[in-house]
Amino acid sequence: MSRIGRAPVIIPKGVDVNIDGPTVKIKGPKGELTRTFTADMAIAMEDGMIVVRRPSDEAYHRALHGMTRALINNMVVGVSTGFEKVLEVNGVGYRAEMNGKNLVLNVGYSHAVTIEPPSGISFDVDVRTRQIKVMGTNKEMVGQIAANVRMVRPPEPYKGKGIKYLDEKIRRKAGKAGKV
Repeated sequence: MSRIGRAPVIIPKGVDVNIDGPTVKIKGPKGELTRTFTADMAIAMEDGMIVVRRPSDEAYHRALHGMTRALINNMVVGVSTGFEKVLEVNGVGYRAEMNGKNLVLNVGYSHAVTIEPPSGISFDVDVRTRQIKVMGTNKEMVGQIAANVRMVRPPEPYKGKGIKYLDEKIRRKAGKAGKV
């Protein structure tokens, strides 16, 4: 049995869970998330915890078991504490700033790049440390929006200029060998 799948999802205080067959609705202080899972997985509330069970030991059901439990856990964590990804802007003259809710990036193009956050996502920019925070309740959406912001100007290997994740290591190249 899956080690991740058999672990129950503990529900913190202030989080309401509504299970209607394969549809799970979770409401908390940060927001509300709804997701419909495959009907094969049995999702139930037991003793204030969410338990996921699989019908058989087939490879398909084993794969879905841990994934379903992990997605439900991410929903619970998202509505209770939320998720965030931190990006860093490196480069002379490169900067990020907020214009209302929108993120404005000046990263070496002839124009400023404006990114409008979808519902459930918010940006925060620290001008001193040149960091961009992407925050939200849905872990998938936070990761995708952070990746979209990074793709505006990915870091290059020679000088390290661009937008990178805070914990990302950039493999650097030496440059021209003939330079003395």
